[in-house]
Amino acid sequence: MYRLEATYWWFVARRRLVGLLARKCGHRAGEGAPGDGADPGPAIADVGCGTGATLNALACTGQGVGADISDVALRMCAEKGLKKLVRAPAEALPLRSMQFDLALCLDVLEHVEDGAAARELYRICRPGGTLIVTVPAYRWLWSEHDQALGHRRRYRAGELRRLLEAAGFRIVKMTHVLSLLLLPIAAFRLLQRVWRRSDEAPKTALIVLPRPLNTLLVWILALEMRLAAAISLPFGVSIACVARRPEA
Repeated sequence: MYRLEATYWWFVARRRLVGLLARKCGHRAGEGAPGDGADPGPAIADVGCGTGATLNALACTGQGVGADISDVALRMCAEKGLKKLVRAPAEALPLRSMQFDLALCLDVLEHVEDGAAARELYRICRPGGTLIVTVPAYRWLWSEHDQALGHRRRYRAGELRRLLEAAGFRIVKMTHVLSLLLLPIAAFRLLQRVWRRSDEAPKTALIVLPRPLNTLLVWILALEMRLAAAISLPFGVSIACVARRPEA
């Protein structure tokens, strides 16, 4: 992830989508810099921040906190200049209640006890605060990619909605993403099932593509992410959701 996240089509597309959704919700994430007299921007928590590319892109104001269970990932975040880092699972965050204007939980819920994680995300959001979540879609897309990454589940949109509403959130927007790639990815994963030997360890589908093809996907998905931010797409490989903690 550390090597790929700056240029790999999926990480670039997800980062662009999060930025678009944050701005659409009124969060001027990523504007200004500490000490320059600019608006300090929203307080952001990236739960499951990985190696820090998304938090680094959004929180140049110094208002971002990253949480992850991996010491290695947090060390790589620190190398990017991120300073507010905590080692913690999504189900038990050592963060103050009602502290954050914007919480991110990007491709994390499928790894954890998602009900407990959703309740923690609600707890740390301020009244009126925003949560942006992404999760993998469709149980029928389950493959060795999910096994290799330690996924527990894939989601239907209704399941994600019920999970977040049970925690107290109000759903603002729900959309599928990677719609244009649904058929080729589904075909690839079907072939994986056919070709994989039973004694082989599961492998991820993070395949390094030739640069021209990767650049083409980045360009195509930039258009799709703008579309997904504007309207709700009915199908796709992943689901993105914007939810809000009610003011009262």
